[in-house]
Amino acid sequence: MIRKLSAWWRQRQGDRLAIPAALWDEVESGLPCLSHLTPDERTHLRQLARELIAEKQWSGAQGLRLTPRIQLTIALQACLPILHLGLDWYAGWVGIVVYPGDFLIPRRMIDEDGVVHEFDDEVMGEAWYGGPVLISWFEHPQEANGINVVIHEFAHKLDMKGGAADGLPPMHEGMSRQRWTDVMKRAFDDFQQRVDRGEETLLDPYGAELPTEFFAVASEAFFEAPQMLRGEYAEVYEQFKLFYRQDPAGRTSAR
Repeated sequence: MIRKLSAWWRQRQGDRLAIPAALWDEVESGLPCLSHLTPDERTHLRQLARELIAEKQWSGAQGLRLTPRIQLTIALQACLPILHLGLDWYAGWVGIVVYPGDFLIPRRMIDEDGVVHEFDDEVMGEAWYGGPVLISWFEHPQEANGINVVIHEFAHKLDMKGGAADGLPPMHEGMSRQRWTDVMKRAFDDFQQRVDRGEETLLDPYGAELPTEFFAVASEAFFEAPQMLRGEYAEVYEQFKLFYRQDPAGRTSAR
């Protein structure tokens, strides 16, 4: 009953947002990752985006003025991974902070000798466990160097749904946790070796840093370049099909 009331309230709040048809068309035309969606899926994605905008607390950082176009662009991409999962997968946190391009995060690390190192880390985004999602906004997509920072960081939020980010989000009924672990470990180990050898990979080499980063980078590819991911790591693609309950490569091929 509580979940039904929550869903009703969320939908009601989302329906209150007046978004002109021209703005939907403008934003969606700039997001090729939505091109494989059916008309019904596109309608559902729009509703999820409305609800995400209404539910979360949005902030512009470093003087960035948030506009409906910026919010809608981010919300549509953020809701694509949960199109067939539901907005409850983004429950438990409230903040979306948008920066004008790359930004610095202070870091503090202790090395093996116990020496403390403090430095500023330049990043494009970051997801905090139980906290906000930090996102870079680029007025011109090419400035992001082919990285979909929104899908990447929101994939981390899905990963964190099961606890600390480790590349293992909660499995749906009928999925095998052991199968997922085996497939992702084989792919990550192979990818890490390829990057260490200096090979120029189709996937972002940042995915070789940690299993959680491989999951996020592969999730970007699943929606942005699904046929490439299926060609590189077919088993990963099949697991993602089960988890995200989508088949973008199959839809693209059919079209």
